[in-house]
Amino acid sequence: LVPVAMGAGFGAGLGLALASSAFIGGSFVLKKKGLLRLCGRGRAGQGGHAYLRERLWWAGLLCMGVGEAANFAAYAFAPATLVTPLGALSVLVSAVLSSIFLNEQLNVHGKIGCILSILGSTVMVIHAPQEEEVSSLESMAEKLKDPGRFIVFAVCVLVSSLLLIFVAGPRYGQSNVLVYVLVCSAIGSLSVSCVKGLGIALKELFSGKPVLKEPLAWVLLVCLVICISIQINYLNKALDIFNTSVVTPIYYVLFTTAVMTCSAILFKEWQHMVLDNVIGSISGFLTIVSGIFLLHAFRDMPFTPNLLPLFLQPGGADPHPPWSSADRHQSCQHQPLLPSEDKGSQSTEEEEEEEK
Repeated sequence: LVPVAMGAGFGAGLGLALASSAFIGGSFVLKKKGLLRLCGRGRAGQGGHAYLRERLWWAGLLCMGVGEAANFAAYAFAPATLVTPLGALSVLVSAVLSSIFLNEQLNVHGKIGCILSILGSTVMVIHAPQEEEVSSLESMAEKLKDPGRFIVFAVCVLVSSLLLIFVAGPRYGQSNVLVYVLVCSAIGSLSVSCVKGLGIALKELFSGKPVLKEPLAWVLLVCLVICISIQINYLNKALDIFNTSVVTPIYYVLFTTAVMTCSAILFKEWQHMVLDNVIGSISGFLTIVSGIFLLHAFRDMPFTPNLLPLFLQPGGADPHPPWSSADRHQSCQHQPLLPSEDKGSQSTEEEEEEEK
């Protein structure tokens, strides 16, 4: 076991993960902006590839590449259970930039959701596992060959992805956001495993080991290229059909769940965690999910100052106070005890006397 010290390695992994979230969050907005310029010409949601001629789309792809590279390096310094939850910050960056550059609404519910996502990410970072179970390509190969764990998981991911692509996609892809996002999330869990393995290979390469002669390193590289290509293709479809503020949070929740499941099966990062850290990690993740839900579910709900309590509204006072200026000088004990009918008769008698 190689301890992940709360020092240079942890700081490097944390910094790279934060930079990755910033670049990836901005890439969503840039690619959406490029897709909007197509004006119906060869849309990705209809199988077209006209977005390849848009500079903004390529800028978004470049930002995503930089973000993924930073994410790649972060996995080499820290466990996946620590790095992946910080992807919530990409949701926040995307939501804020979408409200600025794409005129997508970010109301008070969305802002509360952003705060909850940040708090949940902080809790998960605090309670993340401080150990790495895989420190060499040899141990990585042993875990990949485990028939009772990772092989079964990988087969389930591949079969479900094929069903989503060839069965559910043609029927429900244009109306249900989960179809294409599930494909990206499921394949993304495998790409994270490849990234983790390649990060370990690079660390061994820099330490002087003959990694280039290892077949596993090349297999991981080929699998990573295939997985990323599939993710980019179906993420473009989802972004072209649905709103960015819808695709981004759902993609984060599903992707994080898939990666955490894959890490628990392959890398066994949860195996040596004490109960407090397990509960803290789960609570932090549920807090992030709650924030993402607020960010997504109420995005189209207008929130005006009139919906605030009276003491929080602009002006800070009720325009129709329950006590008028004349009533302020009267105590409840001095109110007339006569019923309403008697009050009416009394007032009519007073009017008759005045007429006389």
